[in-house]
Amino acid sequence: MSVLDNFDSWKDFLGDRLHQAQGKGMENSTVSGIAYEIGDYLATKVDAKNTEEKILRDLWTVASQDEKQAIANMMVKLVQDNGHTR
Repeated sequence: MSVLDNFDSWKDFLGDRLHQAQGKGMENSTVSGIAYEIGDYLATKVDAKNTEEKILRDLWTVASQDEKQAIANMMVKLVQDNGHTR
């Protein structure tokens, strides 16, 4: 099963990557920029695997650049307490 098949698994995966990046000293602005790039890639190149991803993709599609950055920032906040490495 792929981490994209289940939204909770996806959040844990993202949480693990976030904690790894923070542990290596990556700044929040850099994390935010990467989250934006990942969001854009997923929205345009990857089929949504579940309802939550479909909603995020649809929101991303209609959002302005500033709104997309806000969505990316919210995703970072959402996964801060997820993952196995905290």
